[in-house]
Amino acid sequence: MGALQDRVISTESAKLFVPLQCPRCQRLLRGACCNQCGFALRSENGIWKSMPDERLAYYAQFISDYQRIRSAEGRGSLAPGFYLNLPFKDLSGKNNKQWVIRARTFQYLERHLLKPRLNSRPMRILDIGAGNGWLSYRLSLSGHEPFAIDLLTNDFDGLGAAEHFRNQLPKLFPRFHAESAHLPFASNAFDAAIFNASFHYSEDYRASLSEALRCVRAGGLVIICDTPWYAADESGKRMVAERHRHFLSTFEIASDSIRSLEYLTDERLEALERDLSIRWKFHTPWYGFRWALRPLLAKILGRREPSRFRIYTTRKTP
Repeated sequence: MGALQDRVISTESAKLFVPLQCPRCQRLLRGACCNQCGFALRSENGIWKSMPDERLAYYAQFISDYQRIRSAEGRGSLAPGFYLNLPFKDLSGKNNKQWVIRARTFQYLERHLLKPRLNSRPMRILDIGAGNGWLSYRLSLSGHEPFAIDLLTNDFDGLGAAEHFRNQLPKLFPRFHAESAHLPFASNAFDAAIFNASFHYSEDYRASLSEALRCVRAGGLVIICDTPWYAADESGKRMVAERHRHFLSTFEIASDSIRSLEYLTDERLEALERDLSIRWKFHTPWYGFRWALRPLLAKILGRREPSRFRIYTTRKTP
């Protein structure tokens, strides 16, 4: 049975055109099972299960809490049209403001950073924190080859929900149940990696960014988008405390089972530059007058500095 499973995995892996590596010991995988540490990669309902048992156990409480909160916030739907219209329209009407931000970020990415070049091959792109797969869907429609990565696999708000896109595409993009700090891909396999409103969930920015850089080719692009930024670290700390109090009072859980870093500051970005020998380029999409006036309004009213969004890009040096 083991040999047969290895042949099946090898056949399926070949369709991905990307070499895989063990997320536990970093050895290249040539079948279903890592010859060094025994980790077994498997496909379940079309999703590649790429997390060792010990990492699944580590994230179990976070995943349970996060799914509960996301469901209560109306992050999914039983209607296929909900997913097919993202990010341009939230048919649930429950998170319109956030989807306006996501839509304008995506339009900026598409027009300025991921614009296809004439006579060039499609870009192979890691969508890290893909959620229901809406970004991978849009990238597929634009002719790119995305790979969707997320901790959630449920059919409502996780990778399982991407089934809604299957009939709209020649082939559904590959989906991997994985964590950003231990990606199951060989080095230099991608043209770009996008942290899709997900970088702030990392417990170790350096580890997550290092993995993304490892996976892209020399000259490849790494993008962080829709992660909150604050001018003052104290403002970020106050936001985190407010968020946990809100979750505790609303859902009776603080959603703090893992120590996500939650936000960016210039100091944190500069530390990543020093540690990883990279250089950031900042991009500021136009999110509208109301969004632009939020910092001024908060200052006039004596409120905490609001979060702001920018897009951060860096390229892997040869």
